[in-house]
Amino acid sequence: MSSLLTNNSAMSALQALTATQKSLNATENQISTGLRVGTASDNAAYWSIATTMRSDTGALSAVSDALNLGSSTLNVATQALNSTLTIMNKLKNDIVTAQTPGTDKLQIETDISALQQSLRSITASASFNGVNLLNGTAANANIVASFARGTDGTTSVGTIAVATSSITLTASAASLGILSASMAAVTIGGTATTLTTNSAGTTGTGTDQTTYNADSILGFQLTLATTTNDLTVIQANIEQAITNITKAGAALGGIQTNVNNQATFVSALSDAITSGVGSLVDADMNVASTKLQALQTQQQLGIQSLSIANQNSQLILKLFQ
Repeated sequence: MSSLLTNNSAMSALQALTATQKSLNATENQISTGLRVGTASDNAAYWSIATTMRSDTGALSAVSDALNLGSSTLNVATQALNSTLTIMNKLKNDIVTAQTPGTDKLQIETDISALQQSLRSITASASFNGVNLLNGTAANANIVASFARGTDGTTSVGTIAVATSSITLTASAASLGILSASMAAVTIGGTATTLTTNSAGTTGTGTDQTTYNADSILGFQLTLATTTNDLTVIQANIEQAITNITKAGAALGGIQTNVNNQATFVSALSDAITSGVGSLVDADMNVASTKLQALQTQQQLGIQSLSIANQNSQLILKLFQ
């Protein structure tokens, strides 16, 4: 039946064209954004997962930055320990030389004082971003190392601990370090009092004044060693300090390796999460481009079909001519 009021063919053609146009718009949006799931309306479940995991990836980026910061702090401390070992070996050589008959202890004392000042300077400057692991100012340092999300949605942050008590070189009398602690079984000059030394290594006041025991490695004076036994004990204490510094360096090296390994893992984990999110929501551009061409063809055919369907009504006029 032909009707002027109802053109079923045109309505069917229009519906087909509208559906094609909707699919074409969605495909063009995928190509322009690169996303198959760009909003919750596209796929609520995948959009929710992707949004959460993108947030976690941002947190992992912060963890990576924290690991890099921690690694830099550890590197500074490690370099300071290496320099300290070099100075300590020179100090040991001076003590050995001082035990040679006929040597000028006063001259050797001058060199020792310079070395002691170098040790103080190295420790004081071993700071990165205001954190110094060697001078007793930092309590046990925690380096942010991981971010995890549990099955119940709760999140947690993991850390790598740095026990500074075993690597402290100098500190206040209340918390003595490897270099500022009293040397065992010897009191140079026969006194248990303390020496107050400034940046020049001399007794007096100063803005960087630090108090050391008179018989600490940083405070002893060679000219006050009155017996050969004094020198022997000093040498033994220096050897022990070198051993302790070496252990501290090994401990820092182990932590540094742990931090580097964790940084590598966090980077790989972030990449894996990004890849997983991409597999959920990214558009396959090969499929999208092929589909675009097909839909464009369907659109053209739909327009032709609608045009033909509309022309059918014009044929009715010929019946009245």
